[in-house]
Amino acid sequence: MQRIEIYEETVQTGIGHSSKGNQLKWLQDGWWYKADAFGFESLAETVVSRLLRHSTIQDFVEYEPVMIRYKEKEYRGCRSRNFRGETEELIPLERLSRIYTGFGLARELSRIADVKQRILYTEELVRNVTGITEFGVYLAKMLEIDAFFLNEDRHTNNIAVLYDVREKEYRLCPFYDMGLSLFSDTRESYPLGMSFPECRERIAAKPFSRDFDDQMDAANGLYGSYLEFDFPATEVMDIFSLYPVNGNERETGYSADERKRVEEALRYQAGKYRYFFCGRT
Repeated sequence: MQRIEIYEETVQTGIGHSSKGNQLKWLQDGWWYKADAFGFESLAETVVSRLLRHSTIQDFVEYEPVMIRYKEKEYRGCRSRNFRGETEELIPLERLSRIYTGFGLARELSRIADVKQRILYTEELVRNVTGITEFGVYLAKMLEIDAFFLNEDRHTNNIAVLYDVREKEYRLCPFYDMGLSLFSDTRESYPLGMSFPECRERIAAKPFSRDFDDQMDAANGLYGSYLEFDFPATEVMDIFSLYPVNGNERETGYSADERKRVEEALRYQAGKYRYFFCGRT
């Protein structure tokens, strides 16, 4: 695994946040670096983005695992290219809603009982504020990705659009931040000693429903279905094994138990969602 030295004098240091808490995050030389905070988030980010290379999803952030050295401490983590233009800023939907309506999106969604209506409300909000007309399709793709990879962190601060402050224009953001996928939170929610069925029983989706399939099916019914991998479901582990994240702990920084959990999750999800795969076998 590549080792990267973070230089305090050249980096913009910030705290990235999830629904579970803070994560150390740095911007240096055009790369974003994130340190693992809850378990093997960097492995999850890497696996998701590398499998998406073999899919119909085009615009997503690619991650690679790294060891980060900062202030004489080492952190296991990952990095990705900065996808924002020089004059662009990331606007989470929670913030967009507060600017436009005076209320946070999470609050407004909690006042709507029906999952499909929550999705429609979100699409209409984004369209009215930004002029982006394809946001419904964007949501459908996102919820398919989250359902397959079991991303439990899709809260309303983790869906965003990009705003160019010079051109005064909005555009879609690439799909990003999949770190809390594949039961990667081994510190709090899914200890490595927990069985896979227990993990599946415990997980809950966001932001439109606690059930991944309910929110995905609602979005597919409104805007269509998009995710398909270019290999059969039976080959998901062959694809996974092509990458260095499947080596031993000394080579990759990830333990056998962590890799086993990823493999269990991928095998189970490939069996459940065979219709996402070429050949459906």
